Amino acid sequence: MTVKTIIRLINRMQAMGLMLVLSASFSTQLHARQLGDVTVPDSVTITGTDVPLQLNGMGYRTKLFFKIYVGALYTESKVNSRDAVRALKGPKRALMHMIYDDVSQKKMADAWQEGFEENNSDEQMGKLESRLKTFISFFPDLKKDDVILIDYIPASGTRVTINGIEKGVIAGNDFYLAVLDVWLGKEPADEDLKEAMLGLVEE
Repeated sequence: MTVKTIIRLINRMQAMGLMLVLSASFSTQLHARQLGDVTVPDSVTITGTDVPLQLNGMGYRTKLFFKIYVGALYTESKVNSRDAVRALKGPKRALMHMIYDDVSQKKMADAWQEGFEENNSDEQMGKLESRLKTFISFFPDLKKDDVILIDYIPASGTRVTINGIEKGVIAGNDFYLAVLDVWLGKEPADEDLKEAMLGLVEE
């Protein structure tokens, strides 16, 4: 093999390598959504299920003008109302990507408690209270770039995963629907985030 042939092969290999890098870059961009510094996938399949879920919508959770986290909702088909989400019987995912520097466990506990109480009757709260207490116990102090996955798996219930570590599972479809109502119910934590997660607006 001549020197010219070797150089030609090296140049060809370098060109192919560059094409692969560019291809991977475009693939990432085409299959992900970005909001500020937070990037989330366009589609996911939850471990323990075989149903592909697509990003229904994502937006900021804000409080007193501070951005606390990016919230995203994944569903098996696109929906644009709270009732349509509830009608879906398959798996679902709510994702929280923290962007505020420090959210204490107590603040998270208070937020979940308030969200449940504002969107459920006293009778419903009686059925949910003990499970809510367990659910709240899964959440430690949170910091920037912590990622929380709250998945509904029809065969088992609500699974909470924080930074890749499974915290536990809460039984019952009714519990997951109550979790979703914290964002999508009649008294949502953040009306703008509700609309964003339902795909009604884009941030």
